[in-house]
Amino acid sequence: MTRTDHYQDPNAPKANSLKVAVSAVVRNEHGQILMIHRTDNDMYSIPGGGMEFGETPAQAVIREVKEETGIDVTVTHLVGIFSNPDHVIAYDDGEVRQEFSICFTADPVGGDLQTSSESKAVEWTDPEELVNLRIHPSIWLRIERSLEEQSEPYYT
Repeated sequence: MTRTDHYQDPNAPKANSLKVAVSAVVRNEHGQILMIHRTDNDMYSIPGGGMEFGETPAQAVIREVKEETGIDVTVTHLVGIFSNPDHVIAYDDGEVRQEFSICFTADPVGGDLQTSSESKAVEWTDPEELVNLRIHPSIWLRIERSLEEQSEPYYT
């Protein structure tokens, strides 16, 4: 399913759904960030996705990172809650979802890099190299907040 992100777009369609999503900024021992090249919008992103019934947010992010990247993680910190009504995601089935993501930091503890149906590339990227990737502003905000290492979580 393809998606189109609308960010601060006055002509964006109105949201008709809201789903809890999770994401993680995963850094390895070299300080590199785990990035995926998404199949649905052709942008780079941190791994993440929707929560499922019966999961905690931490369990959901562990599952999503593994599914999208092949990497096992342990959750280390809450970066924040990112929900901006000015960011909606339109899917080709008619759903228009308002952004709502709980973002964590996580450490890799095992696994091997692998792609999935949601990721056509998975790589460890040096933070200074991120500017060379096409990354949505909402993902940039999560990465920036995680690198600031603030003691208080971010929220909108």
